[in-house]
Amino acid sequence: MEMPVDVRALWTHSQKMLEAGDLPVRIAILVEIDAPEQLLEAVREELRPKTSRAFVDVAAIEPGSVMRVDSSVDAVVALIGSGTNDVAPTLHELNRKSLPTVVLALRADRGEIVRLLEHPDDDVLTGADARELVLGPLAEWMMARLPAKRVAVAHNFAFTRRAVAKEAVKSTAWQNAAIGAITILPGTDMPIMTANQAKMLLQIAAAYGEPLGYDRVKELTAVVGGGLLFRAVARQLLDFIPGFGWAVKGVIGYTGTLAMGEAAIRYFEQGADLSGVLGRLGDEAGKVSSRAKELAGSRVARAEAKRAHREALVAERAEHVRAAAMGHYVAIPESTEPRAR
Repeated sequence: MEMPVDVRALWTHSQKMLEAGDLPVRIAILVEIDAPEQLLEAVREELRPKTSRAFVDVAAIEPGSVMRVDSSVDAVVALIGSGTNDVAPTLHELNRKSLPTVVLALRADRGEIVRLLEHPDDDVLTGADARELVLGPLAEWMMARLPAKRVAVAHNFAFTRRAVAKEAVKSTAWQNAAIGAITILPGTDMPIMTANQAKMLLQIAAAYGEPLGYDRVKELTAVVGGGLLFRAVARQLLDFIPGFGWAVKGVIGYTGTLAMGEAAIRYFEQGADLSGVLGRLGDEAGKVSSRAKELAGSRVARAEAKRAHREALVAERAEHVRAAAMGHYVAIPESTEPRAR
C-alpha cells in the first residue's frame, strides 16, 4: 500500500523541529523587594533551564531606578509584591522596547494591579496559589507570547510542554476541519489530514523533548501516515453524526485530530516515548474513536467546522480573485454553505 505521507517530507519536518528546539532562549526575571517567597520558589523551581541553550537572568527591582534589560531577552517575568511606584517605570520602559513582559502577583485584586502599574491587562496574571499560577497561566502566556520559540521553551522548561502541545493539537485540528469542509475531489482530503496529524505528533514529541531519529519517523509514517487510525475514527463518526457533506467531513477532521492529539499528550505525560505513544495509539483506536464521538456531540465541534468551512471558502475565493488579477480568469463557485432558516 502506498503511504499518503512522504517519509522524506516527515524527516525534513522532524529536523525542523529539532532545530526549533535548539534555538537559544533567554528569560529575565525581575523581583520586587517584597515579592512573596512562595512565588519566588515556584518560579525558581520551574524556570530552571534543561539545556545550555537557555538562560535565565534574575535581578531585584531597585527602588528609585529603572531596570535596564538587554533587548536580546525573549521575555521578562516580573514578580510583584505590593506593586509600588518603583515597579511601574521599569515596566513602562520594557513596554516601550516591545519586550514581552508578564507580571505575576499572589493577589486577588488583579484590576487594581493593572491600574497601579499601568500594564496591559493580558500581561498581568494573579492568583492565590503560586505553583498553580506558574503551571497554568504563566505556561499559557509563554506559549502565546513566544510563538517562534515555543518548541525551544517547551524543550527547556517542562511546565510549558502541555500548553505548547495543546496549541499544536488545536491548530492542526482546525486545519483539518477546514480541509474536510472545503475539499472538492473525493479522497483527496485523507492524505493531507494524515500528513497534518503526523506533523502534529512530531511537534508534540519535540515539545516533550523526545529524540526524532529516522527510525522513529519511519515508524510514525507507518502508524499515522497509513491513515489506518484516522480511517477507524472516521468510520465511527460517520455512523454517529447525522447529516452529510462538508459539515460531517469538517467535524471528522476536527474531532478525530483533537482526540488523537489529546491521547498522545496523555501518553507522553505518562512517560511513554514516541515509539510507545505510536503503539498505544494503534492499540487503542477504539478509545480515541470514543473520545472523538464525545467531542463531535458538542456544539464547539460543529461551530469550528462551520467556521472552517466559511473561512476556507473566503480563502478560496481570494485565490480566484488573485488569479484573475494576474490574467488567469476562472469561475468562482457558488458557496455550498446552507442558508440560515
